[in-house]
Amino acid sequence: MKKVYFYLRYRTTYGQSLRVCGNVPELGNGDAALAQTMQYVNDEFWVGSVALTDDFEGVLTYQYVLCDANGNLVPDWEQARIIDVNAIKIKEIQVIDTWNVSGSVENAYTTQPFREVLLRRDATEKAVASVAKFTHEFRAKAPLLASHEVLCVVGSGRSLTNWNTGKPLLMSYSSGWWRVQVDLGRDEFPLAYKYGIYDVSAKKFVSFEDGDNRLLYDNGIRRKCTVLHDGFARFAVGSWRGAGVAIPVFSLRSEQGFGVGEFTDMAPLIDWAASVGLKLIQLLPLNDTTATHTWADSYPYAAISAFALHPQYLNLDEVAGAEYAHLLSPYTEQRTALNALPTVDYDAVMSAKWEIARALYKVQKVDFQEDTGWLSYFEANKHWLIPYVAFCYLRDLNGSADYNTWPKHLMYDAAAIAKLVAPTSKVYNAIAVHYFVQYHLHRQLLAATEYAHKRGIVLKGDIPIGIYRYSCDAWVAPDLYFMHNQAGAPPDDFAANGQNWGFPTYNWPRMMSDGFLWWRQRFEQMSYYFDAFRIDHILGFFRIWSIPLHAVQGILGYFSPAIPVDAQEFRDKGIGYDYDRFCRPYITTEILNTLFGTDALDVRDNFLEGAAYGGYQFRPEFDTQRKLEAHFAAHENSDEKRQILEKLYELHANILLIDDHGSLHFRIGMEKTTSFAALPNSMKEPLKALYVNYFYRRQDAFWRTQAMEKLPALKRATDMLICGEDLGMVPDCVPGVMEELGFLSLEIQRMPKKAGSTFFHPNEAPYLSVVTPGTHDMSTLRGWWEEDRAMTQRFFSEILGHQGTAPFYCEPWINRALVSQHLFSPAMWAIFQLQDLLGSDGYLRRENPHDERINVPANPKHYWRYRMHLPIAQLQTADTFNTDLRNMIQASGRG
Repeated sequence: MKKVYFYLRYRTTYGQSLRVCGNVPELGNGDAALAQTMQYVNDEFWVGSVALTDDFEGVLTYQYVLCDANGNLVPDWEQARIIDVNAIKIKEIQVIDTWNVSGSVENAYTTQPFREVLLRRDATEKAVASVAKFTHEFRAKAPLLASHEVLCVVGSGRSLTNWNTGKPLLMSYSSGWWRVQVDLGRDEFPLAYKYGIYDVSAKKFVSFEDGDNRLLYDNGIRRKCTVLHDGFARFAVGSWRGAGVAIPVFSLRSEQGFGVGEFTDMAPLIDWAASVGLKLIQLLPLNDTTATHTWADSYPYAAISAFALHPQYLNLDEVAGAEYAHLLSPYTEQRTALNALPTVDYDAVMSAKWEIARALYKVQKVDFQEDTGWLSYFEANKHWLIPYVAFCYLRDLNGSADYNTWPKHLMYDAAAIAKLVAPTSKVYNAIAVHYFVQYHLHRQLLAATEYAHKRGIVLKGDIPIGIYRYSCDAWVAPDLYFMHNQAGAPPDDFAANGQNWGFPTYNWPRMMSDGFLWWRQRFEQMSYYFDAFRIDHILGFFRIWSIPLHAVQGILGYFSPAIPVDAQEFRDKGIGYDYDRFCRPYITTEILNTLFGTDALDVRDNFLEGAAYGGYQFRPEFDTQRKLEAHFAAHENSDEKRQILEKLYELHANILLIDDHGSLHFRIGMEKTTSFAALPNSMKEPLKALYVNYFYRRQDAFWRTQAMEKLPALKRATDMLICGEDLGMVPDCVPGVMEELGFLSLEIQRMPKKAGSTFFHPNEAPYLSVVTPGTHDMSTLRGWWEEDRAMTQRFFSEILGHQGTAPFYCEPWINRALVSQHLFSPAMWAIFQLQDLLGSDGYLRRENPHDERINVPANPKHYWRYRMHLPIAQLQTADTFNTDLRNMIQASGRG
C-alpha cells in the first residue's frame, strides 16, 4: 500500500475550505462535490491524504477545489497534476503544490495557440540523465523560454550545487512541465533554491527567477518521495506581443476565384502574413447560414448550424481534380464575371456552386462513400451531421427553414431522421450531397489551418452569441433556448433604436443541467480549425438584451435575467403606480402633431382609438410593432409610408416600463421619452433615481453570479485562447470577471470604456487584451475620419498631438501613425482590419473608403458582401508596403 499526502499552499479567508479531487473513490472519482475535505495546517498549508492499494494501476490525477463561504466550488486552474505512482517505488509520496490562479497571465501562454504554434517546444535540446534513486522531484513551468533555453534549479546544499551557476541542475521538459529528480538524502534542511534559465547553445547560465529564495523544509529521507509542483517560475511576463490581421474569408479575392473568398485562398494570405511578421489571422464566423437561399443569408451571425461550415467557401476545382475538371468548364464565363465584381453576388455564387457540387457528387459518390477519411470524419461528427443534412433536405423540400411549417418532421425525432438519412432511403442522394460538401469543406479548412501552423500563424475564430431562430440546433433541441424571446443589444452610438438579432435566448439552466454539452461539442468542433476565438458579445453571458416577440426594435428590450422593480417601490418613493400610464404608449394630440406633422390626423384615424386618460391608444389590430410591420409589408410599401412606420414604432416605444409577464423593467432611455417629459416634476426625480438604481446599482452582483455559473465551465471546456468582445453597455462586474478568468478584453480607440472619455489611447491597454482601430461592425479608419469633422479635429489634437487644422481626408501618414500607435501598445495582441493596414499606403488603398465597410449594425438587413479590391497575389508583391509594415512590426517588438 502506498500513501500519498497532499500539501497545498493557499491562504484561505474565514468560511473557506479546500478539497482535493482525484480519479480514485477516496477523492470523489472526479466529482468535486464528493472530493475529500482537506485539513488546515497553518496560514501557509492545507493537507489531505489518500491510501492506494498495491493493485492500483495507472497514474493518479488530482485537482484542488476551493469551497467558499456560500458553498460555491471553485476549482484550481491547474489541470495537469499527475503522479505516476507505479514509477515511484517508495511507499510514501508527498506532493507540495501551489494553487494556480485562473487569471494568471502565464496561463495564457499554456493555451493551444502558444503551446502548439507560437511557443511550441517539441523536446529539450539537452538530455537530462535520470536518477536511479531520488528523494525529491522539482517541477515548474516556464512557457516563455526560447528554443535554446532550458529551466534549471540551483540552491544551497551539495546536491543543489551550493549555488554554483556554472553547474546547475538542468531540467527536462514534458507535457508542459520542466522536471528534475534529485537525491537530497545527504543534505541538511531547510534548503533554499531558485529556478533559473540556462542557455544550452552558449552553455552558460543566464539568470535567476525573480523574488525571494524558495525554501524546502522537508527532510530528504529515502523512504519518502517528495514531488514539488512549484507552478510558474517567476520570470517577467507580458513581454510576448503579437500582431494580426482580420478579414472575412468571403472578402478574400484571388485571380482564379469564383466571386467569393474560399478556404483555399487562405494559404496565400497566410504566406503574406508570415512575410510581414504577423502571427494571427482573425476570421468572422464560418458556419452555414443557408436559410432562405437569398442574399439575406449573407449575414454570418445567423447560422442554421453551430457546427456545419458554409458551402460558399468550397473550392470546387480542388474537389473536381483533374479527372472531373471538365464539369466546371460550362461555368467559366459566369465565374469570370462573378470574380470581376467589386462585391459578392451571394445569390449567383451560391446557385452556381450548388449546381457544380451536385454534379461532382453524382460522379464521385461511390468513391466518396468508401473513403476512409470520410468514414472517420463521419464517426467523429455524426452527432451534428445527421440532423444537419436532414434539416437541409427538409428545408429545401418544404421551401422554408421554418420547421414549424413542415407537414412532416416539424418535431425532431432521432429514430425517424435515422430512417430518412439511411443509405437505403429513396432520397439518400439528395441528402448525402450535404455530407459530401461538408467533408470537403472540412478538408480544405483543416489544410489551411495546418498550413498556417507550419508558417507560425494561428487562426482566431468567432463564436456568435446566438443561433438562428429556424436553425438545425433549435429544431433538434428547442429546450436549450427560450424561443419566445429575441436576443439583441440596447441602443448605442451605432444603433439608436438598439439591435434586434431575432435569435432565441439561451435557456442557461437547461444547458447547465448536462454540463454544457452543446457548448463543449461546439468548442471541440471549433478547435479542429482554430487556436483562439472571440466570444461575440460576451456581455450576453452576464445578461442578454431580451426583446419580446411582438417587438421589432431592440429599444423595447430589457436585460434578462435582471432583478425587476415592483409596484411597491414606486409607492415607497411617493410616485404611485399606474399600469396604463407607465406600461402603455403615451399618446396625446400634441405628441401626434409633433411626430407626424400633417399626417397626424390620418395616423390617428387609421391606427388609434381613444384612451381612458383622454389621449389615444393603438387599435387592437396595431397594438404591437409586429402587427404594424405585417400591415405595412402587405399594404404600404412606399418610402413615405416606411417613414410613417418608423414613427409608429417610435410611438410604440413611448413607454416608461416594460411588463415581462408581471415583472417590471425600465425602458432604456426612459428619461428621453415624451412620456417621461409629460410627468409632473414631482415624479421625475424619484422615478429617475429608481431608473439609475435598476440599471447601475442593483444588478451588478447578480450579473456577476450569472457569469460565474457559466464562463469558468466554458473556459474549462476548451484549450483555445479566449477573447471577449466586451463592448457596449458594460456592467461594472465585467472587467473583474474577465480578469479573474484570464479572458482577453477588446480595446477600441473610439469606444473608450472609461466614463467621460472621448477616446482611448492604445498605450493604456491592459496586457491581457486585444487592441484594434475598429471591428467589422465599424467604419474603417479612413471612413471614420470623414464622419464627424469636430470629432476628427479633437482626435487630431488630443491623440495625435498635432496643432492646426486636421486634414479633411485620412491621409496615408495619419493612417500609418494610428497603426503604429496600436503596434506599440502593451496589449498582448494588436489586430487590424486589412483595410486599415492598406490605408497607410497611398497606392494600394481603395479610392473610396466607404466601400470598405463590412457591416452597418443599425441596418438589420445589411448585405454582407465586402471584397478586397485587389487580389492577394498583388498584395504579396507590394514590396514597398510590405517592407514598411514589416519594419513597423519589428520595431514595435511584435515581429
